[in-house]
Order: sequence, then structure tokens, then C-alpha cells
Amino acid sequence: VFVFASLVVAGGPDLGAQTEAGSGEWAYYGGNLSFQRYAPLDQIDRTNVSELEIVWRRKGVEPSYFELAPGLEPREYLRSTPVFVDGVLYATNAVGLVEAFDPATGRTLWVQQPFDPSEVRGRSNRGVQVWGEGGQRRIILAREPYLYALDPENGLPVGDFGEGGRVLLTPQEGERFRWSFSPIIVGDIIVVAGIIGSAGDSGEIKEALPEDVRGYDARTGRRIWTFHVLPRPGEFGRDTWENGSAEWAGDMGSWCCMSADEDAGIVYVPFSAPTAAYYGGHRPGANLFSNSLVALEVATGERLWHFQMVHHDLWEYDTVGPPVLGEITVDGRTVSAVMQ
Repeated sequence: VFVFASLVVAGGPDLGAQTEAGSGEWAYYGGNLSFQRYAPLDQIDRTNVSELEIVWRRKGVEPSYFELAPGLEPREYLRSTPVFVDGVLYATNAVGLVEAFDPATGRTLWVQQPFDPSEVRGRSNRGVQVWGEGGQRRIILAREPYLYALDPENGLPVGDFGEGGRVLLTPQEGERFRWSFSPIIVGDIIVVAGIIGSAGDSGEIKEALPEDVRGYDARTGRRIWTFHVLPRPGEFGRDTWENGSAEWAGDMGSWCCMSADEDAGIVYVPFSAPTAAYYGGHRPGANLFSNSLVALEVATGERLWHFQMVHHDLWEYDTVGPPVLGEITVDGRTVSAVMQ
């Protein structure tokens, strides 16, 4: 069962009173661009948290979607974190489309209508971000295979964004944008990262596509820049992929937790493991920018600096994958794992 739910302290003030206690807005998956995940609300604390009661529940997919796609079977994995702006909750549902609802009652205000009924069949993603002010506000969503801009008043596509309200995220042959961390919007640039279609931070397949980061204009949807997570010839870090491994290696997608300093115009992107992380003998070298935190200039996508947590990442369990690469002893216990 996948549901959105609202809780309040039994007998406490109504939700309207709580939202007035501070701004209370949550316009990004991480709360704010710094990813602090903090709200200045003080109605719930350690003295009364045990008294919380469920006020309403709503299904992870609004029932009207089942009429559009008979036989729809959403996955149980609901990744979404709702955002809260101007007194409304916006969330991606269990198929990755957006729903707007009243936070006090759970009542549906609108649901995103697909361009085609087949578009309903998708997977949950981590959320949306709200961009703009007043009548210029937009809900920005990245969902396979498109980047969408929606009107927060009614959920309709913003006509002057891309082609009728959406932009294809995979224009190159062979690319497949699967799912993403919520886009992060810094100034007027939408930064999109995620998984293109390979193994993420595991896998036993040698060849994979690099999961690049892209910047789009929040007004038009035009792609402005691309940061190559596996450096192209002539780019910084290319020489850290030895034995020609840069020709076929990939993965390293940033599937979680981008943050930004809007005043400085910097977005911070954490990248994951390289292709075939179970074994790394065929890709000697440090393998930039795997397992790295990279600071990008948001206007251009240029690297400002990076810090690589793990050089030449590989890992192994004794129950899956190729033969164990080695053993280490931790607190007197032998563990079949290796990380370099």
C-alpha cells in the first residue's frame, strides 16, 4: 500500500495555525537549496509527538489514472517527498506524475494529465521543484523521458516551455533517462541528474553510458550545458581512465541530494560509482568523477572544484557477483569485501 498521509497532534491547533508559525514552505526536495531539510515549525516537539494522529490518507495514485490506463499496476516504491508552496502540497505520485492537494484535508486539487494515456505507465521519482514568483510560477518535473513545466494553478503544461510544456531528456540515440533525483533550480537554470539506464552503483556489465548532468533554461526549456561525468577527450580527468577504459565505461549518476549556493551561482553534485563496480581491473586509474562531489558553475556547467571520496571504486560481497577479490578483518570478524 502506498499512501500520502497527514498527521496532527490530537486536540492541537489546526493546520492553518501551524503554517503561520513560520514560512513553513518546502519548495524543494531537500527543503531549501542548501538541502538543510529544516522547517521553523514548533507545534510538534518531543513532549507531544507520541500524540500524533492520522487526519487523512490518500492513495499513491489518484483513481482517475486507472481510468486512463486500465490494468495499471503501480510499483510499491513511493519515493516522493511533497513540496509545500502557497498553502498547497505538490507531489509526484506512484507513477511519477504530479498531483496537487489540500494539506489540511488531502482533497485533490488537480492531477497532471498525460500527453498520451500510455504515458501513465511509469515509476515514482523523488519529487518536483517550484520555480518563479506569483503568476510566473512553474512546477518542474523530470520523469522518463521528459522534463515538464506545469502551471501550479491547474497542472496544465506551460506552452512556451520546450514543445508544448515538455523537453525530451534523451535526444541522443541509445540514451534512456530512467529516473532522477528531483531537479534543482538555481536562479533560472534547471539542473537535471540521474540514471540513464545502466547499473547505478553496482552491476556486472562492463560497458555503460556515462550519466551526465544537464542544465536547462527554466523559461524556455532550452538545454544550456552538459557536464560530462566521464571526461571527454581533452577534458580534465580523462587521463584517470587508463587502458582505454574511458571508451566504454559509464554510470556514475547523481541519483541523490544535489544542493546549491544560489548567491554564489554554484550547484554541488555528488556522483556515484563507476561501471561494473563489482570489479575494476579493466579500468585502472582514479576514474574521475566517480564517487566525487563536484562543484559546478550553474550558469555554464564548468567544474570549479571536485573532491573524490573513493579512488578507483570497487566492492564485492561474498554472496553475489564474481569471485571475492579479497578479505579484510574488522573487529575480529572476517569480511569478504575490498574497496580501493
